[in-house]
Amino acid sequence: MPYDKKSLQKHKALKGKLEILSKVKIESIEDLATYYTPGVAAVSREIAKNSCKVWDYTIRGNFVAVISDGSAVLGLGNIGPEAAHPVMAGKAILFKEFAGIDAFPICLATQDSDEIVAVCRALAPSFGGINLEDISAPRCFEIERRLQDLGIPVMHDDQHGTAVVVLAGLVNAMKVLGKKLDKCKIVVNGLGAAGTAVALMISEYTNHKAEMRLIDIDGLVCSRDGLDEHKTHVCAKVNSSKMRGTLEEAIKGADIFIGLSAPNILTAEMVKTMNKDAIVFAMANPVPEIDPAEARKGGAKIIATGRSDYPNQVNNVLAFPGIFRGALDARATKITEKMKFAAAEALASAVKKPTVNKILPTPLEKGIAQKIAEAIKKQAIKEGVIRPVCR
Repeated sequence: MPYDKKSLQKHKALKGKLEILSKVKIESIEDLATYYTPGVAAVSREIAKNSCKVWDYTIRGNFVAVISDGSAVLGLGNIGPEAAHPVMAGKAILFKEFAGIDAFPICLATQDSDEIVAVCRALAPSFGGINLEDISAPRCFEIERRLQDLGIPVMHDDQHGTAVVVLAGLVNAMKVLGKKLDKCKIVVNGLGAAGTAVALMISEYTNHKAEMRLIDIDGLVCSRDGLDEHKTHVCAKVNSSKMRGTLEEAIKGADIFIGLSAPNILTAEMVKTMNKDAIVFAMANPVPEIDPAEARKGGAKIIATGRSDYPNQVNNVLAFPGIFRGALDARATKITEKMKFAAAEALASAVKKPTVNKILPTPLEKGIAQKIAEAIKKQAIKEGVIRPVCR
């Protein structure tokens, strides 16, 4: 049965895929009195005297809000909050399945940045973290930046989950090929949320030594005049090539192609103009920038996509559950750049002997989230970005 038909049937039959389950049973008057009135008043009084005890007495320490305005749902575009809801619910079940985190989808009937920030601030006391999801660029950058003072970890997964997994894949690709990432010429095709974060993270990781060739729909970006604030910022932060032209020009002599853009825009002939042992990450979904067979025909040595039916799947589920698990366990107040680097390195190390067809774990491999969580927790404590112990 085609997956679209099966998914429609399952979602309709189940009325969605989430439910709220209680940790306790109410089977007696004593239960009712303990977990609700009058007993619960004692818990509320305790928190009222010392608000930090909310972390001890409620779900908050293991509770993440998955918040979206439905403006940039992967592969579907600006479909609005109602249509985004099943995707956010899917994210919530992945949090639970891979990291034991209780997560809840919140889809907002606004695409105004100020309103989204205000809603997140108003909701923050109920949650231990906020996972921003499928919010269009460049608004997503501003919204995430403005929420970093909430005192809980806030991360836009389309940006940083993607960047962590891409970086992990590249770390292992370098091991397989005997190359150094900071010596590579890297084409990033697509400067939306994911492409921007990938470019910035790789640049920071290589101490800005890797040459970045950044491309949008109009061609190479950093050599153009009249850039908007977002693209000006990105170009200033990376070691950007001053080349002009299109993808066809940018790909010549490149070591790595990273596509977060559109289907079938890269050809085997273009891959042939890359350096020897080229790396192609073609992550447009569901149809990649180039079919893996075509990339191989062009001479690419290592190929990754966003799909599960090819080797080397770049899937955010490899990153975000572990990142939030570690942040919650550490009582982290934010997710820093060094924490993301720690996550990428932990993910890369999960593949003991990387090969051409195995630079990343598969999403269903056990223990990945836990490995990342340990690295995140350790780094958060090292940086001191944690809440004090409640007394």
